[in-house]
Amino acid sequence: MSEPASISAAIAGRYASAVFELSQEAGGFAALESDIAALAAALATSADLRDLISSPLYAREAQANAMAAVVAQMGLSPLMANTLALMAGKRRLFVLPQLLSALNALIAEAKGEVTADVTAAEVLSPAQADKLAAALSAKTGKIVKLNLSVDESLIGGLIVKLGSKMIDTSVASKLASLQTAMKEVG
Repeated sequence: MSEPASISAAIAGRYASAVFELSQEAGGFAALESDIAALAAALATSADLRDLISSPLYAREAQANAMAAVVAQMGLSPLMANTLALMAGKRRLFVLPQLLSALNALIAEAKGEVTADVTAAEVLSPAQADKLAAALSAKTGKIVKLNLSVDESLIGGLIVKLGSKMIDTSVASKLASLQTAMKEVG
């Protein structure tokens, strides 16, 4: 990880820990999860918001006023509103994407959930996705949420990444290993 990225992750981690603990004390994660989803969607769809949080050209007051307007428009919880106001005041809004990721990870860990990144050759049906999630849950002993994506270059099969483990059953990887084995022989 590059130094600026690790600094951003460290800053986001401190804010995430504080927000997570305050949310736990307040009695639950429902409002926090809603706020995280709303902010993530806003960041994904609004180039102006991404520019606001990352550009050093905006004055501290301008960032704080803009974030207050965003918070009011989105109807975010007081905890998230206060956190964003503090971050704007400290010129730390640039870590907002990392903060959202860190909060999602903390909430998932508290709930006993893990996320598996699954890349398939074709779109999985809901039944296939449920069966895969159930099989992974049985292996890990935790609730598994799937992050599904499609890559047609796999030809067939799946690539599953769960934590530090990766299972590659794709036809493309099997063909590549076969090709490597044939080169070694001949």
